[in-house]
Order: sequence, then structure tokens, then C-alpha cells
Amino acid sequence: MRPDTKSVKTELTPEAWSAMVYIRPVLVSDLSADLQREAEGIETLYAVHRPDGARVALVADRGLAYALAREHDMAPVFVH
Repeated sequence: MRPDTKSVKTELTPEAWSAMVYIRPVLVSDLSADLQREAEGIETLYAVHRPDGARVALVADRGLAYALAREHDMAPVFVH
């Protein structure tokens, strides 16, 4: 039996929303030429984005992206 999703309430406070960041894989080939040169030999990087879409970090490892977010008191969410 499916739960009634209409009865589930989740309130995201402005503070919680501002602390949330999204982590997603990024193909190096989709980045600027300068970043491609810096990432030579790497196929995929992990971008950390604020809810407004602004990228705040670009790192070589998914675990590092998560740890970086937590270190800065952010709540990371992985996006595929």
C-alpha cells in the first residue's frame, strides 16, 4: 500500500535551504578549455552547487565533495 503523499508535510526553513548543496558528476569534456587542461587525465569531476545553481566547488572525488560540504556545515544531496 502506498503512503498518502498528500498528508506528508516537510517544511524546509530558509536556514536549512541555504545550507543545502547539490553534488553532481560533471564530464571534464563539458568544462571550459582552461579547466580541461587543469583536469588532464580525469574524465569526471564532482560539482557542488547551491540551490540557486551557482557552483561553489569542483573536485575530483565524490567523497571529497561530500566531505567538503559537511566541513562547511552544508547538507549535501547527490544528484545523478
